[in-house]
Amino acid sequence: MNQPRRLDVLSAIVEDYVHSREPVGSKALVDRHRLGVSSATVRNDMAALEEAGMIMAPHASAGRIPTDKGYRAFVDQIASVKPLSVAERRAISSFLDSSDDVDQMMEKTVRLLSQLTRQVALVQYPTRTGARVRHLELVTMAPKFVLVVMITTRGGVGQRVVEVPEDLTEETLKTMRAQFLDAILDQPVGELEEALVPAVTRCEPMHQKSAAILAGMVTILGRNEQEERLLMAGTSYLAESTDDFNRNIAPILDVLEEQVVMLRLLSEIDDDARGVSVRIGRENAESPLSDASVVATGYGPQLASKLGVVGPTRMDYPGTMSAVRAVARYLSRILHE
Repeated sequence: MNQPRRLDVLSAIVEDYVHSREPVGSKALVDRHRLGVSSATVRNDMAALEEAGMIMAPHASAGRIPTDKGYRAFVDQIASVKPLSVAERRAISSFLDSSDDVDQMMEKTVRLLSQLTRQVALVQYPTRTGARVRHLELVTMAPKFVLVVMITTRGGVGQRVVEVPEDLTEETLKTMRAQFLDAILDQPVGELEEALVPAVTRCEPMHQKSAAILAGMVTILGRNEQEERLLMAGTSYLAESTDDFNRNIAPILDVLEEQVVMLRLLSEIDDDARGVSVRIGRENAESPLSDASVVATGYGPQLASKLGVVGPTRMDYPGTMSAVRAVARYLSRILHE
């Protein structure tokens, strides 16, 4: 769209419709926005925008509402993402800095992002590329039950109580732990199985069966560390926006719960020059999301993990883009530290 004034009119229509959820007429635009032209001129601009497929009339004699194409033109003209206020940045930093471990930090992040945007928030667990074993503990919990705890260099903590076929003394467990840790310390978490085989064979023959079971659990904890996981919060906000969707929101909820589908969608999203990506309506490959918009970005090492929000196309795009990018940056900083 080459005419700046028509882009101003489109932006005004988007802003008013997002705020009011009511179709916007030319008189309301002139009254509420300093467009510097008459209602007749605005009507001509609106007719041109409608012909270009940027806006549409939801029914006869109504004002106009943006289409997916109109939202796209509006988002593309946002030159840069507006930074959050000092108070907002301080609140995000304080909230996320108080997390004790990765699990708590992920849960806080997804809740915070949902509250900031009033949309459904999605946060992919940090990609564990490069995660290595930092610490291992074997602790007797009860006769024949041992707690296995593994901590990685990325801050992941995995633990599981394991039943073994015999009572193991504290001295035996201490020896096993030392042998296991010697074999896997600083090893990639996805390559523990082979590293633990010689550690098991070094154990006393009478304890090798128990050692093999415990080694298997350490391997499983390593695999769990590698799994792709997605946390979600704020689905109740969809219920507040049912009028914004052409269809029932149930299919959208079904897609959101399909982690494989959402992980694939997020993995296909690349940040633009503003550090965030926006997919609007039919731009989303999954048909149930054709009524929705996705705003997402990468975070963490190489920005390999993703976070974002899903909501109706009638969305506060500038505010949502700012919140998504800000939360991602703070999360990256914390993980780096």
